[in-house]
Amino acid sequence: MSDLWSGFPNQSAHLLPKPEKGRDKEREKERKIWRSLFRRAHYTRVVATGSHSDISVIIPVLNDAEALDLALSSTQDCTGVELIVVDGGSSDESAEVALSRGVKILHSPPGRARQMNTGAEVAEGTFLVFLHADTRLPEGFDYHVRRILTQSGVAAGAFQLQIDAPSARWRFIEKTANWRSQYLQMPYGDQAIFLGAELFREMGGFPDLPIMEDFELIRRLKGRGRIVIAPAAVLTSARRWEKLGAVRTTLINQLMILGFYLGFEPSRLARWYRAKRANPKSQIPNSKET
Repeated sequence: MSDLWSGFPNQSAHLLPKPEKGRDKEREKERKIWRSLFRRAHYTRVVATGSHSDISVIIPVLNDAEALDLALSSTQDCTGVELIVVDGGSSDESAEVALSRGVKILHSPPGRARQMNTGAEVAEGTFLVFLHADTRLPEGFDYHVRRILTQSGVAAGAFQLQIDAPSARWRFIEKTANWRSQYLQMPYGDQAIFLGAELFREMGGFPDLPIMEDFELIRRLKGRGRIVIAPAAVLTSARRWEKLGAVRTTLINQLMILGFYLGFEPSRLARWYRAKRANPKSQIPNSKET
């Protein structure tokens, strides 16, 4: 894969606008944009001649028909991308939405980890992207996936987070999440985690947990290499924050992480998480309860 880039700068350098002496930084920014466009076009032409998709996007769904249509729309203009929707038993039109888009649809028992693992089992791609149904990928996401995962020493990647709501409080959450992802190398599942299929299968896929499966996978991957955050953002729905409020939702998420580290059973954390979202006054379970 790396040899696709070889010789590119020399072949295309004469086509790039050259900055003049004494000009400000805008010229150099323009040059970088042109270089990026040439690279993307060069790679797309190569992939288009291949016999199969090199990226598989796996989307677990459970009654996500409306959101799923938007998620699938964000993938439509890319080349060499396989789309796999894994339905966990929806009672709405999630399956029909997937079929109308002509994507591959699978069925599995409910549970995000199980659904994503089911999709990964049949994925043809060299690279896997795990996308939540309420999240949209950025334009040119395939370029970022290929560029990052062909770098030496990289175990996985993810995108920056952008929340689909205008309030300033969401901007604060975005900045916090992006700082955590960039400097602690701990992106969460709503940032569209991506990694090589071979490494994913070697590690046994997502751990079969009812909650925190993305957190645990990233924690393990950090021992295999760098987690790189792409310079582009996914757009995720604000619905889960809006239901309980930004502060309360963030607090619940942090309590889940703390409980996980303290040894609470994931099944109990999952039940408490669902109860807490339905009733904010519910109490955290005893870690020794079974």
